[in-house]
Amino acid sequence: MHIAQNILDAVNEWLTPTFDNETQVAVKELMTTSPKDLEESFYKNLEFGTGGMRGVMGVGNNRINKYTLGKSTQGLSDYLHKVFPNQPLKTVIAFDCRHNSKSLAKVVADVFSANGIQVYLFSDLRPTPELSFALKYLGCQCGIVLTASHNPPEYNGYKVYWEDGGQIVPPQDGDIINTIEKLNYSQIKFDANEDLIQYIDAEVDQAFIKSTIENASFGTSQEAKDNLNIVFTSLHGTSITAVPETFAQAGYKNVNIVEEQRVPNGDFPTVKSPNPEEPEALTLALALADKTNSDIVIGTDPDCDRLGVAVRNNEGKMILLNGNQTMILMTAFLLEEWKKAGKINGKQFVGSTIVSTPMIMELASAYEVGFKVGLTGFKWIAKMIKDFPELEFIGGGEESFGYMVGDAVRDKDAVAATLLICELAAQAKANGSTVYKKLLELYVEHGFYKEHLISLTKKGMEGLAEINKMMISLRENPLKEINGQRVVMVEDYKSSVAKNLFTGEEETIDMPKADVLIYYTEDGSKICARPSGTEPKIKFYISVKTELDSVENFTKVEKVLDEKIKNIITAMQLS
Repeated sequence: MHIAQNILDAVNEWLTPTFDNETQVAVKELMTTSPKDLEESFYKNLEFGTGGMRGVMGVGNNRINKYTLGKSTQGLSDYLHKVFPNQPLKTVIAFDCRHNSKSLAKVVADVFSANGIQVYLFSDLRPTPELSFALKYLGCQCGIVLTASHNPPEYNGYKVYWEDGGQIVPPQDGDIINTIEKLNYSQIKFDANEDLIQYIDAEVDQAFIKSTIENASFGTSQEAKDNLNIVFTSLHGTSITAVPETFAQAGYKNVNIVEEQRVPNGDFPTVKSPNPEEPEALTLALALADKTNSDIVIGTDPDCDRLGVAVRNNEGKMILLNGNQTMILMTAFLLEEWKKAGKINGKQFVGSTIVSTPMIMELASAYEVGFKVGLTGFKWIAKMIKDFPELEFIGGGEESFGYMVGDAVRDKDAVAATLLICELAAQAKANGSTVYKKLLELYVEHGFYKEHLISLTKKGMEGLAEINKMMISLRENPLKEINGQRVVMVEDYKSSVAKNLFTGEEETIDMPKADVLIYYTEDGSKICARPSGTEPKIKFYISVKTELDSVENFTKVEKVLDEKIKNIITAMQLS
């Protein structure tokens, strides 16, 4: 097969003495046995997306390995020295259960220390939210976590956090990337200064758990806690190091852990995907819930920033909630608790993202608190806290099963969210209700919103080209009608223009540019098209709404919304 010259140039660089013998042998092996894999490994540099840098592990500049991570860390070290001149620099590093995470974390620590930066390195795997907490707790300027969240086993990744505990955002991320891109691989300092590497564990763990309980507990009686029967699964991930102990210290005793998934394992042997967004991932947990007659099932992804929740419906059957539903439930619970405590005075806000349910805006309005919306990714919610220091952040979430309670952790946090949803469930049960009934009551009070996600996977160079072609077509040939409903408004976050198709009026979107298109129809439906920043996918987020006059009519009205979603999918040829 023909290989482009830019790819051959990159390959030849990796065959120079800058790279160790093992790497050169692996590159030569690809050249002789798998030209297609060689092309995929070298055709571009790994990029920072909405969740940092993520990719398949292997040799090459489009792969996760000691050199791509070393180069990023060298660039980050140079940037730290530039923006914090003449200051003692400190960074903290965590890693998840994935293959090579521990060894790659040590490579990152070595490079930081070789650049004169004090490193706090977790001695073993830890949840991603604990990294955000530890950064502020230890007074560091930045933090790194080695994780690929819920991606397949062959992936790993690298997320960068700043001194406020949130992930890096523009223009800072661009400045860091520019610094990295100016470097040659030969400039990486790999020789560690071991005196600058300090291992951390129990002290930070206990501080993190204590903070979690303070932020996510709301006066639930011990009797109510004792009566809640919980099933929990860590899906072979890091949450096993924090969630069970958090339950114990918070007073929840009836916790049934899925033993087959308790041990961290980067192969994730019991699931097709370790993603609590996927119903299949909670199969074993749901079976255990029926066996133990549990009230609630909670599963977390490998790095413990997302959670999936299942509860019993009115017929007593376990059903999975989606990320929008759990976000609505937890936000409503927090708002009600803040209201009961007399803490709402007009100086509070909740946050969410442009692809999440508009229902959260209705909740904020009902409780007279501010609502702020950002681009996809929790770094934008963390940025809201930083940008509005005069306001108190109550909580916020996004549709992809992430939630943040307060600002002790400035990223989605499945440890705090797990405790919070159990507080809600325990109090509901003590009052003769259920989590499910609470959700239906919210629909009656604030409007019945229902969301659906279509995610199309397009791998490799060809897939990337196909995704780009789809977005170009949607921009150049904008839909005027969807499912018989006229499109009222189109928001293009790449051009920063929102256009009213009825009046022709245009407004500027006051957000950073992003490859996102959102259509709004005259019946209140919302359809968003967005390529993923961290996975080879293009995603279509569909939101429809109507009124629900009573809880008793839920099933009938839900069928109407389901049919509307089905028709939108057909009309847009997404099935």
